[in-house]
Amino acid sequence: MNLKRIATHWPDMLRVAGSLITNQVRAYDLLRMFGREGHPTPLGAAFAEYGRIDKTMHLLALVDPVDDTYRRLMNRQLTVQESRHRLARAICHGGRGQIRQAYREGQEDQLAALGLVLNAVVLWNTRYLDAAVAQLWAEGREIKDEDVARLSPLKDRHINFLGRYLFNIKASGPGQGLRPLRDPGAVEDDEDND
Repeated sequence: MNLKRIATHWPDMLRVAGSLITNQVRAYDLLRMFGREGHPTPLGAAFAEYGRIDKTMHLLALVDPVDDTYRRLMNRQLTVQESRHRLARAICHGGRGQIRQAYREGQEDQLAALGLVLNAVVLWNTRYLDAAVAQLWAEGREIKDEDVARLSPLKDRHINFLGRYLFNIKASGPGQGLRPLRDPGAVEDDEDND
């Protein structure tokens, strides 16, 4: 790290940051100002050196053998992100969640629809998780806050991705509330109403 380069350009770096925050200059123009013909300008090199400080702090916190809080936090975020991608792949089951064809008009609509369905599943799961926790509390069961914090709305075992669907509008119309929660100890009775 070249701290002298940062110190030399520090006033200009502050002006650039202020201009960016107050929308006096576009980020695109700043990027052009930081490099010319593939080489960084002196100000661009100073920002690169400043970025190395943050990157070094990040790496040191990540490999810290004494305090692994930062590493655990990153692991948790990575797990949530991977769970979201797994759920998206399950919803978009035809190609393991991948659009394998060359770009065609309307692919943005496919991705937007996938995002909409994914958000609907997360909302549905969140509402029912909240109802399940509330019911357990109402029954007098002790639930630790740490356990509630670890619940994830990104689960999909209960979702029928393939097969037949039955939509009963009368039973699930507006104002009807949530369906009753099933008893996990009860034997499931799958009836076909054909």
